[in-house]
Amino acid sequence: MLSGLDALKRVDKAVTEISYPLRYDDIIRQQARAKNIDPALIAAVIYAESGFIAGRTSSAGAEGLMQITPETARDIARRSGGTAFTIEDLATPQINISYGSYLLRELLDRYDGDVDAALAAYNAGPGNADKWGGSQLKADQIPFPETRAYVEKVLEAQIQYRERYNKELGPAP
Repeated sequence: MLSGLDALKRVDKAVTEISYPLRYDDIIRQQARAKNIDPALIAAVIYAESGFIAGRTSSAGAEGLMQITPETARDIARRSGGTAFTIEDLATPQINISYGSYLLRELLDRYDGDVDAALAAYNAGPGNADKWGGSQLKADQIPFPETRAYVEKVLEAQIQYRERYNKELGPAP
């Protein structure tokens, strides 16, 4: 029989898993190390983009966990040395997280590490993020309500993933 404290811990764990699911933490850790990105940020982007549902496709044609468009994926494959990319690859968690993390790293570099600007560009494109202030952009300055809500959701999820899954995700760089 479970003690009251043990039962409470199980309920808390179940609520965490429902509220902020985590899958593919081994791939997330690997890509975070390879690309020098906080693994909680990668998990938060996956959470916001697909809710950790690998087969998800958006109305804009973006696919997989990190919602990469086929055009962007082809470009990333070419620039990162990929040789035989197919659209079906975006359904593979390893490839999708690798490409999404590659894009996220590029955007962080473009905006001098400014996470708000990088996330705005991930969601609405670099052209929009540049118009809104580039590396000086803060979430509350984003004029598109959808993108502002997206950035705020990812930032909050990053905090939650760091607090709830620190052991599974490992340290931030």
